[in-house]
Amino acid sequence: MNALTVSEKAVKEIKRIQAADPTSGSNLRVMVVGGGCSGMSYKLGFDNEPAGSSDKVFEVDGVKVIVDSKSFLYLTGTELDFSDGLNGTGFTFQNPNAKRTCGCGSSFSA
Repeated sequence: MNALTVSEKAVKEIKRIQAADPTSGSNLRVMVVGGGCSGMSYKLGFDNEPAGSSDKVFEVDGVKVIVDSKSFLYLTGTELDFSDGLNGTGFTFQNPNAKRTCGCGSSFSA
């Protein structure tokens, strides 16, 4: 099972960002880091660094996604989506492993 799936809408937005800023990097790194109001936060970033030996690498419709091994444990079954609705614009995570999430949806506890 993939650590995470990436929705069509998220893939489209990732490609749009990469096209708008070619220096942003060809890889999307998805991480879980300590912090946030619920204990852990999601972190997204672009870079050109090669995957490490313990990293998990996924490719979704031409988008290369890299997840470090520690974050992989928290992201199994998660969907990365993109919202551009009236309630806000940005990437969202639907994580079945999260026992509690904050109101903004960017941090969780497992």
